Amino acid sequence: MVLMVYNTLGKKLEKFVPIRENEVRMYVCGPTVYDYIHIGNARAFIVADVVRRYLEYKGFKVKLVCNITDIDDKTISRANETGISVQQLGEFFTEAYFKDMAVLNIKAADVSPRATKHIPEIIEAIELLIKKGYAYEADGDVYFDVSKSREYGKLSGNKSEALQMGARIEINPKKKNPADFALWKAWKPNELGWHSPWGKGRPGWHIECSTMATKYLGETIDIHMGGKDLIFPHHENEVAQAEAVTGKEFARYWLHNEWLTVEGEKMSKSLGNFVTVQDALKLCEPIVLRFFLVSTHYRSTIDFNKKALKVAETNLERLINALEKLKSLQEDEVQSQDEIDFLSNIKNAKQRFEEAMDNDFNTPLAISVLFDVAKSIFSYIEKNYKINITAKREILQIFNSTLYVLGIEAITTKSVTEQSRLIDDLMQIIIDLRREKREQKDWKAADRIRRKLQEVGIELEDMPDGTIWRRKR
Repeated sequence: MVLMVYNTLGKKLEKFVPIRENEVRMYVCGPTVYDYIHIGNARAFIVADVVRRYLEYKGFKVKLVCNITDIDDKTISRANETGISVQQLGEFFTEAYFKDMAVLNIKAADVSPRATKHIPEIIEAIELLIKKGYAYEADGDVYFDVSKSREYGKLSGNKSEALQMGARIEINPKKKNPADFALWKAWKPNELGWHSPWGKGRPGWHIECSTMATKYLGETIDIHMGGKDLIFPHHENEVAQAEAVTGKEFARYWLHNEWLTVEGEKMSKSLGNFVTVQDALKLCEPIVLRFFLVSTHYRSTIDFNKKALKVAETNLERLINALEKLKSLQEDEVQSQDEIDFLSNIKNAKQRFEEAMDNDFNTPLAISVLFDVAKSIFSYIEKNYKINITAKREILQIFNSTLYVLGIEAITTKSVTEQSRLIDDLMQIIIDLRREKREQKDWKAADRIRRKLQEVGIELEDMPDGTIWRRKR
């Protein structure tokens, strides 16, 4: 099957073909560490994680770089507000970011470079841009001259001519034209700075990313990812300066996720609906938040609200319950026709799962396939309490590998599975109590237990080797 991805650069679905066979080099724009990450950030990082996991599932060797922006206007402003150094601020929120990523089961990047650790490389890149005529110095600042970039705007569609007419660009007499952007900023009092050929100062945001991306992934990378809000100006400027430095295409595929809203409104601190990951985790378990965020296609807007979280929790519980039920089936050497049909259904579901993911990482369709898998498991258990050991292992492998792609594999659903196991233990106590009543010929008490369970949506079925239970569907 062919993997098709929506490339922002071409604004269409394109067949994914990596530069090197069976290898993929990915760059993801990481956090600016001046605050805790919010759920919009989390969505972007989870989307990238799912893409990485599926590429690995398909057999690609993936190298992922996700940067840390620890020096820019926001980090300086927050440090000045709090009265601590930029370095202290960066260390604190970088550590908080890594903790949030771990809690959300986002695999660690192969490299997490920090801008402040790459000043020499950034200065070298700026020097080369000046030498090639793409940049100019003005009173200690260095700017990229967009008029020299013939393809400027090819990613976002924003052309420099239009930008010169826009009122959004602050007039700066140092610039040759309003669209030019800073590569290096002259030092100001109370700011962190480094010595450079243009005087003491610090790098601009855009040059940090393109320099670190090319350092660790090469002059042309396969996939560059981030939120839709980064297309312009950040990613557009990355393209312009990186391609000016190398003379080569910077990134072949650009993937951008859509906005996240909160209760139907754009998230912002001014509206009082700014939700950090830590805020969200007061409302649900981490794995539920992750499942909620992957349940909508990455190029569609998703609305964060309590009702949607509850739906995600219920749906996730159904999948985990199906997996636990499958694991609890007794193993047998004999293979029945029911098992043959069961395994055939699961293999068909695996193919449909892959078809969904091959279609621009269509996670909602892939999840609907997993619900079909759960349905097949429950249907099998209705008639059987044993399963061929080979068939069981193959089905478990398929189910677990698809859950892994979404980042909801069983080993990470600790709280959910612990809850499921607690329910199983309590149900076993109830089943044992009912068995004792039946052995004592207290049929009235035994029937009352069955009836009460039915009232809360649980059915009992007496089998030759004991009693099993399941939720009504």
